[in-house]
Amino acid sequence: MPTNDSHSYNLSFTAASLRPELARIVAECYLTSGDWNLTKERILSSNALQCRSASSAVRLERELRQRLATLTHDQIGLLSQATTEDREAIAWLAACKHIRFAFEFGSEVLRDKLAAHDPVLRHSDYEAYVENKRLTHPELAQLSTSSKNKIRQVLLRMLSEAGLLAKGRPLGIIQRPTLSPAVMNVITTDNPSWLAGFLVPDTEIPSR
Repeated sequence: MPTNDSHSYNLSFTAASLRPELARIVAECYLTSGDWNLTKERILSSNALQCRSASSAVRLERELRQRLATLTHDQIGLLSQATTEDREAIAWLAACKHIRFAFEFGSEVLRDKLAAHDPVLRHSDYEAYVENKRLTHPELAQLSTSSKNKIRQVLLRMLSEAGLLAKGRPLGIIQRPTLSPAVMNVITTDNPSWLAGFLVPDTEIPSR
């Protein structure tokens, strides 16, 4: 799990929200080929993600592939054949592993607010998080206004798709998703610390 604040955030994730159904297609292709480069070639040559332009296909494929490449073989296998809810969970796990900015927002902001019995996500919560992270991540201060807005928009969409954020004002209502035994197994076998991204409190996260 990434913990070193000296490493720059990956903020180029806006080519895709979770897109669990498309992630499943990439996962299936990888399990068939066993090679990420070959997976890329097959996805793009067949337009498996059904993009309208070659450039958007390249961006979408790259983002999904880079996320899925952080998963274990068992996690990819589950993504390829699981129920809708489990696919969403594994797609969010892949996002957490690849996008530390997203993982830390979930594990620090959303989880702490739930623990404080304050499930309403406000604009001020997000802005305070970004402002705090600027101290160790100057790349956040270098973003244009449009990039800042896009990052927030895509992150909130991911949280909604993962079941961590329900509709509500101002930004949504925080909720802890229910994880199936299959999802719990592939996460805890890998590293149970990732459960923090699913708003599981430390007291319920098994030690390694």
